[in-house]
Amino acid sequence: MRLLAGLGNPGSNYAMNRHNVGFMVVDEIYRRFNFASFRVKFDGDLSEGAIDGHKALLLKPMTFMNDSGKSVGAAARFFKIPPSRIVVFHDELDLEPGKIRAKTGGGVAGHNGLKSIAQHFSKDFRRVRIGIGHPGERDLVTRYVLQDFARADMVWVDKIIEAIAEASPHLVADMDSAFASKVALKLQPPGQKTQRR
Repeated sequence: MRLLAGLGNPGSNYAMNRHNVGFMVVDEIYRRFNFASFRVKFDGDLSEGAIDGHKALLLKPMTFMNDSGKSVGAAARFFKIPPSRIVVFHDELDLEPGKIRAKTGGGVAGHNGLKSIAQHFSKDFRRVRIGIGHPGERDLVTRYVLQDFARADMVWVDKIIEAIAEASPHLVADMDSAFASKVALKLQPPGQKTQRR
């Protein structure tokens, strides 16, 4: 069993916030792979299904971002899922908009959702960091992440969410490098592969 968790804040007023891109990814995987309807469990919205033959759970913690670890930790312990089979999708200020990085463990870089998971469960889970860019000043960060994506941003947001969902079979097969490569390939501008220097 794999656990794929997206981080965000519950409620329609947060739905399109930059901080909620993790929820958006989980919703796209849910649609693409025809998971069972979400049900309320472990302080979150939980859905069960399969991705390319691998049993998987989708989880959106409904605890608000700062307490995400309560939900993720409870689900992981109940189903006895080790950190190595947990993938968390989250926004990343330190990556350019539209860039992604897959990594295992490490620091939380000030992200309260990741900090909560590390406190309540483990820091050794796998992460897919989704770049949203930085507002430039630390004092602007809270306001920035809780703002909706601009309409112009939705062009790249939709593309990256679709690319992540399409490549997610590599994640459940524990092939993070192949996942990152497929996402990068999907996001390449047309003709880029043939360019020479």
